[in-house]
Amino acid sequence: LDARVVLHNPDIPDDQLPRLAIRPYPVKYIQPSVMKSGEPVTIRPIRPEDEPLLIRLHQALSERTVYLRYFQPLKLSQRTAHERLTRISFIDYDREMVLVVEHKNAEGLPEIIAIGRLSKLRGAGNEAELAVLVDDRFQFQGLGTELYRRLIAVARDEKLKRVVCTILSENREMRAICLKLGFHLESDLEDGTLKAELEV
Repeated sequence: LDARVVLHNPDIPDDQLPRLAIRPYPVKYIQPSVMKSGEPVTIRPIRPEDEPLLIRLHQALSERTVYLRYFQPLKLSQRTAHERLTRISFIDYDREMVLVVEHKNAEGLPEIIAIGRLSKLRGAGNEAELAVLVDDRFQFQGLGTELYRRLIAVARDEKLKRVVCTILSENREMRAICLKLGFHLESDLEDGTLKAELEV
């Protein structure tokens, strides 16, 4: 085993330091929040050990919520396959950011009740795609809007120029969030979706 340590002058700005091969866990995105109900939650980047909590999140989703998020019905076994959840929970923070909303249940145990993903699009310049999923029990509590806001802030930190998302035209909730946050919406008549774009 060979290792070396390189010390840099403490006055060097962060953006001038050499980039690490693997970006460490981004603790700066761990922040408290409060739902409309007044209940406290923590919004934080996902961790590899969150896989069991993601399974429980998917177990709580209605067919409608699944359809609005994935544009098709997906079986629970498909959504909770280990290979799929590993790709979501064990990520390269340079390429994407996944934020989860952690809530304490009645027994005081943590549960993930919402998840938002910002994925840089390959070959699209400084552009990334947004997607959000909220547990049915906690919808209309402002979590989708808050995840979008925080992921847009991440996009700005990453010096991205634009964020985009695709939503079904019948998804009134997400359409309202996008309009509230200043997205430009354009209808795709061929597939019944709305393309939302925001310059950041």
